[in-house]
Parts: sequence; C-alpha cells; structure tokens
Amino acid sequence: MLIIGIAGGTGSGKTTVARSVIDNLGSSQVTFISQDNYYCDHSHLSFSEREAINYDHPLAFDNVLLLEHLKQLKQNQRVSSPTYDFSTHSRSNITKELQPNPIVIIEGLHVLSDEQLRTILDIKVFVDTDPDVRILRRVLRDIQERGRTIQSVYDQYLTTVKPMHEAFIEPSKKYADIIIPEGGHNEVGIQLLTILTEKYLQSSSVFPH
Repeated sequence: MLIIGIAGGTGSGKTTVARSVIDNLGSSQVTFISQDNYYCDHSHLSFSEREAINYDHPLAFDNVLLLEHLKQLKQNQRVSSPTYDFSTHSRSNITKELQPNPIVIIEGLHVLSDEQLRTILDIKVFVDTDPDVRILRRVLRDIQERGRTIQSVYDQYLTTVKPMHEAFIEPSKKYADIIIPEGGHNEVGIQLLTILTEKYLQSSSVFPH
C-alpha cells in the first residue's frame, strides 16, 4: 500500500489535486481520506463553546485515531471513518467505510505538521498557493457550503487561520517530497504525482517504505 499525504493552507487546492489524481488512476484503486473528518469530538460542549475552538491548530485533530486507521488499512482491514458536520462544529453520527486499496490519499491542513503522521507517509506533497487566492476560496466555501457569515469568516481568518498557517502549515512545507504551486491549476504537478502512483501500481517495490 502506498500512502500519499497532501497538505497545504486553507483553500490551496489540496482536495482538487487529490481528486484529479484519483480521476486519473480510477477510484477503484484509491482510498481518499480527508483530515477534516478527524476533528476532535467536542459534542459534549455547547454550540457557543464549540464555536470558540481554534480549528486551525494541529491539536484540533484526532491524529491518534487517524494514524490508527491508516495502520489498519495497511494491514488490509476495513475502517469506519468518522465524518464531521461543520454547521454544528461536531462529529456526525454517520460513519464512512474505507477500503484498503493499493493507494491511500490523505489530504488536510496538518498532514505534514504531525511527526507521527509523516512517518507513515510514502509520498509527502505540499500544495502552495498564493494567500489572496486561498482566502477568497475560503470565503466562498464557508459561506456557500458551511453556512457561515462573511463577518465570522473574516474574524476567524485574522484570529486563527492566518496565525496558524504561519506558525505550523507553512513551516511544514520543508517536509514535502513534492511541492505543487497553484493546486488544481498545475496540470504538470498533478501529472507527475499521477505518474509516481502509476509506477507503484505496476511494481510495489518502486517505493519501499
């Protein structure tokens, strides 16, 4: 099994890169995991308390559970992944079954920030996109998909998103094997990543762990 980690700032195009690679390879070959689904469960807190949590800090994620699930997939076991409800800032009651396919792609803000996660990744990717583009994408996504107000997006960006990016996400770029500028618009970078994964499918000895 080849595990690919794709990190980058908010709105950088991580998911687009991952989906493009999956489209090129075929979904039957790839298991896709979003780190967003592994936010720590704070359902015991009130909604106002959950709103106040810094969701851009590495400790906002349950990486212990995520790492355990990745290890189970490597052992050819199926996994029931949590899913996250951004409108309520809590885990959903719905779980998602993950299959142990030859390729596992995990994308998220802090995929490269966590040392333990890095140890299980075979290919580490960082999607590097201009901050202005990223914040505009974030605004559109949070308003259209997550029911946020422009004021709440603005406040969160200044108080947590930008500081956490500068403190943790941008520095994690140094751990990347591949840096893809401009995310989903970089067809050459996506093709390069696709070729690497295709070589692995042809020979499992290409990337010894």
